[in-house]
Amino acid sequence: MPPEPADLLIEARWVLPIAPVNTVLADHAVAVTSGRIVALGPIAQMNARFEPRERVVRRDHALLPGFVNAHTRAAMTLFRGLPVRGPRSRWLRETVRAAEQRCLSPDFVREGTQLAIAEMLRAGITSFADMYSFPEEAARAASAARVRAAIGLPVADAPSVWADSATAYFEKAEQLWDEYKADPWVCLYFAPHDAAEVSDETLIRVRRVADELDARVAMESPPLQRLHELGLLRPGFTAIGLKAGLKNNEDSPLIATTGICVVACVQSALRLGGGAASIAQLPLSSMVGQHVTVGFGTGDPPSVGALDLLAEGRVAALIDNGLTAGETLRMATLGGATALGLGPVTGSIEPGKYADLVCFDLNRLSCQPTLRIPESILFGAAREQVSDVWTSGRAAVAGGHVLAFDEQELTTFAQKWSQRVGTGDLS
Repeated sequence: MPPEPADLLIEARWVLPIAPVNTVLADHAVAVTSGRIVALGPIAQMNARFEPRERVVRRDHALLPGFVNAHTRAAMTLFRGLPVRGPRSRWLRETVRAAEQRCLSPDFVREGTQLAIAEMLRAGITSFADMYSFPEEAARAASAARVRAAIGLPVADAPSVWADSATAYFEKAEQLWDEYKADPWVCLYFAPHDAAEVSDETLIRVRRVADELDARVAMESPPLQRLHELGLLRPGFTAIGLKAGLKNNEDSPLIATTGICVVACVQSALRLGGGAASIAQLPLSSMVGQHVTVGFGTGDPPSVGALDLLAEGRVAALIDNGLTAGETLRMATLGGATALGLGPVTGSIEPGKYADLVCFDLNRLSCQPTLRIPESILFGAAREQVSDVWTSGRAAVAGGHVLAFDEQELTTFAQKWSQRVGTGDLS
């Protein structure tokens, strides 16, 4: 039989499909057509089966699904450099809010999100969840860059620069839902503000509207008992934060029994005063053993610095030595994708899924010898070793360079906003 046509064939020394976990395939290739993975197999067999328009050969590299940053505030990359002192609630109130009063605007969100997307692509992150004001700007930036994004729809009782009442939040959310319901790159979810500042009535309305739209809901450090009583804890809900569900002994079982997902932002929590002992209280390895879906997020960019999901996984595995490297990489990919509702389409290298892929160059001293590839990646590699990134089979990073953005222009954006953040000049 003649070879099948394919758009792209990627040959790699190692392929880590993530599903099933801890699988490492030597000398394998991935075929891509129309943005989706169509086959995975030994290089010789794939070359015999397919005639690709483009062939990429990476002899010293490991190919993985792209990382999924399951929680961040992308535009806040422009706040990096602000003083960071925990606890987080006081830092947000006293430092971040003051900067937001000077700078927060649609332009700020658009340009900050563009900077974050370029940085995340360079680090092998192909999908992210955002939770910030002016979500329409983040959505437009992600769609234009052809990066998969779950954009949070803010909900609060208190007025903000985006909406002046709870009803206004829902009205704007409905408008955005209609705009993006058919977008191939952007999905939306409801992101209620600090639970202490949101009434039961508003949270019940979130549940009702989310049911009508079949939308997900995510909250930071949510009070699980209260949300359980309101009917929000069920599949489709994501608890963000290392202490999610651990307020008391009664909360912990809710994570395993309600079908919710958990997102851990390890490095941000460390810097904002959580401490390794506090973080160790979150039994990530135990949750994995109970089949709870766990993903990683970078959290607030000013507190974490670089948007680096590989580093998040490394720190988590160092704190919780019950996590294997394979399980940790799964959390950084398929775990995060599932937490965003994207598990059926990305997060693993399987036929039918989008070709969101990252290639690591392991021909570095820190990765040698390559006896156990997951360990070489998690503990030996750095984000600078990302050589290639594809989103839906389209090259987003090649030769270590981001293709979709002008890095000099992004640097100019950052410098402009740095002056305004520091001086309060909004002209």
